[in-house]
Amino acid sequence: MIYFTSDLHFYHEKIIAHVNRPFANAEEMNRALTENWNSRVQPDDDVYILGDVTLKGRREASAALSQLRGRKYLIRGNHDGFERKLDETQTLFVWRKDYHELVWNDRRFVLFHYPIVEWNEFFRGAIHLHGHQHNPPAYNEENRARGLLRYDVGVDANGMAPVSAEEILAFFEASKT
Repeated sequence: MIYFTSDLHFYHEKIIAHVNRPFANAEEMNRALTENWNSRVQPDDDVYILGDVTLKGRREASAALSQLRGRKYLIRGNHDGFERKLDETQTLFVWRKDYHELVWNDRRFVLFHYPIVEWNEFFRGAIHLHGHQHNPPAYNEENRARGLLRYDVGVDANGMAPVSAEEILAFFEASKT
């Protein structure tokens, strides 16, 4: 299975008030994010993190990521400074990139931390996945209603959990019925 997520912000106390997350403190948030992730993701699943794992350092990033199931791929976000301090022997991620495209079930997914107005194969049904904005779930609904194949995979828009490629495709297919 393939999953996507973004904007976890492990250990970030201020994000709770900033985007109105339902947690009393960062410890509670970290625990819930980890439980939500591991209740969905299996060890052999692939998870694309579209940025903003943590504002903290590599120690905290390693501690958080080592508790999460699956093979992890990082699309760098604006709050991933820890990543520059990792050497190539550290195996937190299969790879680390700024941008990536993948084809799954004959659909192209364009992965970038930031939302963009138009992307590769925009007019051919490619779906742009992003994070960064900490949108509520209504954002994805509004994009679908407008016929825009752009989806915020951030935890704030997806029940504080990763979302699967299957769920995203089903979400957009639902607008056709």
